This record gives sequence, structure tokens and C-alpha cells, in this order.
Amino acid sequence: MMKIAVPTSNGVLDPHFGHCQAFTIFEVDIEQSKIQNSSLLQAPPHEPGLLPKLLSEKGVDVVIAGGMGMHAQQLFSQRGITVIVGAPAIDATEVVEQYMAGTLDRQDNMCDH
Repeated sequence: MMKIAVPTSNGVLDPHFGHCQAFTIFEVDIEQSKIQNSSLLQAPPHEPGLLPKLLSEKGVDVVIAGGMGMHAQQLFSQRGITVIVGAPAIDATEVVEQYMAGTLDRQDNMCDH
């Protein structure tokens, strides 16, 4: 099993990682490329460095975001979490399904800090 976190607002990928309403955490069966379960984690108040620690403690392996600053990406990397940026602001379930199928249409990182 793999855990994938997507920053969301109202079930849609929120383009600004650090200011989303929640994180939808998907448990994915890697062999079958199927979502087995999902849960919602309310986002804590924005505090630099907090989210990599929090998501790592939740067992997250991959974060898929629209945009994320380089410092945050480095903090996730230090915790062994893969970061995918440039994902479109569409339904979070669809984002994960496309990622697992290798069809996620990634654009430029939407964050410039």
C-alpha cells in the first residue's frame, strides 16, 4: 500500500499547497493501481516546516500538489516523501487515478517561493 496526500478545498486539488482546507489522504494498492480508501485531514494553521512532519507521521509516501516552494519540497524529500508539482485543480480522486495510470497532465509549479 502507498499513501498519497493531495491538498484539497471542497474535494478539488487546491493549487496553493500551504493554504488548503484539508489534505485528502488516499491509500492505494500499488499492484492493482486502485484506491482502497481515503480520509480527510484538516489542515493546521500555516506554519513553515509543519506539514512535512505531520504528513510523514501519517505515513504519506507521495504528495501531489499544484504548487509548492522549493524549501517545502526539500523538507519533504528529507523525510523520504516524493513531491509531484504542477497537478491541475481537478477532483482529488481523479488526480490520484491519473497519477497511478501515468496520465497526470502536469504543468509548471504554481508556486514561486
